Amino acid sequence: MTRNHVFQVCIIALCSCSVLFVIEQILDVNYFIKTVSKVFFFLVIPILYIRYICKLTVKESFNIQKVRWKSVRLGFLFGSLAFGIILLTYWVLRSIIDTDAIMYDLQERSGITPEIFIFVALYITFGNSLMEEFYFRGFLFLNVYKTGYKVFAHVFSAFLFAVYHTAIFATWFSFELMLLALAGLFIAGILFNWLNTYSQNFLNSWIFHIMADIAIILIGLHLYGIL
Repeated sequence: MTRNHVFQVCIIALCSCSVLFVIEQILDVNYFIKTVSKVFFFLVIPILYIRYICKLTVKESFNIQKVRWKSVRLGFLFGSLAFGIILLTYWVLRSIIDTDAIMYDLQERSGITPEIFIFVALYITFGNSLMEEFYFRGFLFLNVYKTGYKVFAHVFSAFLFAVYHTAIFATWFSFELMLLALAGLFIAGILFNWLNTYSQNFLNSWIFHIMADIAIILIGLHLYGIL
């Protein structure tokens, strides 16, 4: 990828996340519309760019070869640690987390009722995590990292990943907790990136992401009174 392609990828990423922020926080749309929008910006546009601008297949671009245990074991190791840390953090901070605001946002603004929560949970755990890792770690980080702009690739992709997510739950937490979440997501993004420098694909961070999401889903099941 040339320097011009790096610039194009960064502009695409900034524009995509900005539009998704507007859809998430400003427009009054349901969860289905948000999901379709995310598929378009996080999968369709990158795949079209890779195929018709970079003239590569997805497998060629992201080095997706035969998966071996040695190449993904770091994802399982750090994913297990994240699983425990997320549950522990929730348990420690649960008294200062406004769970009523979270439930109102999920049910009223996003339309996620207890009846459909399990289906949304499955999508978040496997589908949403795949899209985000494909986008932030594959399309954005690895493409820029391979050009030699390694520090910029780490910082830019991790920062955008953190800001994108804090925008999603901007109404959930106090300002102090939002800063803590932003810092935690930025560090997670850096760690996701680092894991993928070993395999040169996004599989390790996807496994990590899945396990972290499982912990979050367990918290959601508790809040919905299902678990």
